[in-house]
Amino acid sequence: MKIRNGFQLGLVGGLGVLLAIAISVAVQQISTVLVWAFAGIFLALGVEPVIQFLIRRGVPRWAAVLIIFAVILLLAAGAVWLIVPTIVAQFTILVQSIVAEIEGGAFESVLDWVRETFPQLDVDGTLEQLSGALSDFNTWSSLPPWVADIAAGIVGGAVQVVFAIGGLLIVVVLMLYFTGSMPSLKSGMYRLVPASSRPKFIEIAEQIMKSVGRFVLGQGALGVLNGVLSFTVLSIVGSELAGVYAFIALIASTIPLVGTISASVLISLLVLLLDGPQTALPVAIWYLVYMQLEAYVISPQIMNRAVKVPGVVVVLAALIGGTLLGILGALVAIPIAAAIQLILKEVVIPRQDAR
Repeated sequence: MKIRNGFQLGLVGGLGVLLAIAISVAVQQISTVLVWAFAGIFLALGVEPVIQFLIRRGVPRWAAVLIIFAVILLLAAGAVWLIVPTIVAQFTILVQSIVAEIEGGAFESVLDWVRETFPQLDVDGTLEQLSGALSDFNTWSSLPPWVADIAAGIVGGAVQVVFAIGGLLIVVVLMLYFTGSMPSLKSGMYRLVPASSRPKFIEIAEQIMKSVGRFVLGQGALGVLNGVLSFTVLSIVGSELAGVYAFIALIASTIPLVGTISASVLISLLVLLLDGPQTALPVAIWYLVYMQLEAYVISPQIMNRAVKVPGVVVVLAALIGGTLLGILGALVAIPIAAAIQLILKEVVIPRQDAR
């Protein structure tokens, strides 16, 4: 009898392990879809405060949702017909300018610096050998395997870009769906909670969703502000690529902590390379001023009003989220930290105090 029970226990345990492995594999295979769905819900919660604002002004929910849909479609159409061609054209100018700088002697200046700094290095001889090897057919016919790996990596990168564009479209469609069905989704989620715990759960869940929505709106507004100000300043100083730089600033500023700094450094270096020090200096000064303004005035206001998370927790959450899920992880980590803080404050601590 004991042997039979032990066998049954081992069999059931083995089946449980196999089931856990199967579930893990299935989740891994659909991880991309789960990330898309999570991003769609995240953006839908960001749109929800605008819908609630319209509802409080007497607009029915269905009409508010239609207004949001129309605004999103108009913005997408405007980006496609107006902004995208300008950005593509200016990116072309950017690439051509970099190539012109190289052909105009920038590469030779680097070579002169290398010759002066490392006189023992035969720069000219190395370049001649490299040029001869590249022009020799035998070199190309007997390429090492790592060259094929590099080519495969380039092709894979292009495929990833196309995949990312498709994923962005899917996220937008999911966002629109979640926005339209938000009340029914919340009602269904609330009914899964026992009736005795439902009021408290609804209260905490609503606060979390409001925090997420305010955070998304705040980061979006921050990106738009940086983009508009960057375009204005760069146009004043006479940069021909103000549209490209403003687009970079807008997209990067939506990433917490590192986005604005990275975009500011990149834009300042590009302006220095293509427009010269006389243009790059005021741009760099502007970004230094703006980074201080964002770090000590704008971002604290967003964090205090939206998520109410201490600065140390914001930094740690963004770092952990970025490490786990990249840019999306950095975006959602701060609202998740706010949710955890709220649960600790409203549930865990009162229970500990009641013991």
